[in-house]
Amino acid sequence: MLTVLVADDEKSMQEFLEVLLVREGYQVTLASTSEEAIEKIERRGIDLVITDINMPKATGMVVLKRSMEVDPDIPVIMITAFASADSAVEAMKIGAYDYITKPFRVDEIKLVIAKAMERRTDKTELKRLKEEVSRSYSMGNLIGKSEKMQALFRMVRKVAASSSTVLITGESGTGKELVAKAIHSQSDRKDMPFLSINCGAMPEQLLESELFGHQKGAFTGAVVDKKGLLEVADKGTFLLDEVGEAPLSFQVKLLRMLQEREFKRVGGVRDIKVDVRIIAATNQNLETLIKEGRFREDLFYRLNIIPLHLPPLRDRPEDIPLMVLKFVDKFATEVGKKGMTISSDVMDILERYSWRGNVRELENVIERAVVLTGGLKITQESLQDEVRSEALSTGGNHASLPEGGVDLEDMLTGMEKKYLTMAMERADGRKMDAAKLVNMSFRSFRYKVKKYGIKDQEKDEDEKD
Repeated sequence: MLTVLVADDEKSMQEFLEVLLVREGYQVTLASTSEEAIEKIERRGIDLVITDINMPKATGMVVLKRSMEVDPDIPVIMITAFASADSAVEAMKIGAYDYITKPFRVDEIKLVIAKAMERRTDKTELKRLKEEVSRSYSMGNLIGKSEKMQALFRMVRKVAASSSTVLITGESGTGKELVAKAIHSQSDRKDMPFLSINCGAMPEQLLESELFGHQKGAFTGAVVDKKGLLEVADKGTFLLDEVGEAPLSFQVKLLRMLQEREFKRVGGVRDIKVDVRIIAATNQNLETLIKEGRFREDLFYRLNIIPLHLPPLRDRPEDIPLMVLKFVDKFATEVGKKGMTISSDVMDILERYSWRGNVRELENVIERAVVLTGGLKITQESLQDEVRSEALSTGGNHASLPEGGVDLEDMLTGMEKKYLTMAMERADGRKMDAAKLVNMSFRSFRYKVKKYGIKDQEKDEDEKD
């Protein structure tokens, strides 16, 4: 039960507030002087302070200041019989949560108390999450309390002790590069370079030149000898990111490098040996690519010595609050909003959202919310409609209505488009099959797909009404 300290020299005001607070479900402790109030605050266990600003000897401002020193997260509500703008400004500058002038309405004080307690609860939860993160739920920039992530952390610690090649698999946005960096930081190579290259982000010739280097005159524009990234990473760790997108002819050169730990620069004749720990990462199923003739089977076995799989965010929802806390702190600090909190209903929405873009999508959503939030508390109004609408559709009785209301038609349209898109993906673009998944006629489904501009992966000719 949350505890409220009422500090007021008027007995009648103490009794009034005590009755009101007890009815609202709070535990109440009373103080008639500032000294008595400060003594109770210093004993800890107080969740909210309501203090009269005008009391004998020391004023309520002294109570406010001492409360801020003992625990700045305790909300303090100032009450006075005198409407003094100067006192209000001073109290708010020091850190008072709110300021109410006597006489006040019952519904007014109840609303202020409820909001103050909500803030206290949010900050307490954030503090608990911070303690969890610092305890055992983080490894470098990776965060996870779920058993899947804890198992991954254990594997990373084991793998880091060796120099064996590691293949990290997982959907886009799950944080595969972070796993690679965690392996590097836990290893004996941690003081040496960690470098990476995206195997699908550049033409083959440029990819080969970047990785292996080139000799002067090897091609137009090669005016000087240049070391490749593998040479620069000697004694360190190298990540072959999106290795499944590497061209087949380039895969042959990768295979030789992995077998011999040596290579030739483009245009060069001398073999260059390196001592580099190789980590590969992909969001594709390499065994499927092998069957399709797009990936070499011998290269797969060279890479897949120690496989690590990073689960999608939707399979570990218990990790979401920890990551939300991390991203809120990160972006709030960047934009000068330190101390920012997030409301419990927003956290509930984030835990129920499907996160098809995984951690990267979550990070983007939080960055946007931090930037768009006017105060120091993220509310539903700062979330994209898509995020809120999906939570509304899956939350049942837990769904909540934002204070500013919602555009229900717009939210339902967003939900419809989302599920039609998912049906198309599940059916590999076959609209006849996709229509069955959402219990629609083919004609209606085809109309909706066209209306929303959903990507059509197959021709209509093969589908019949």
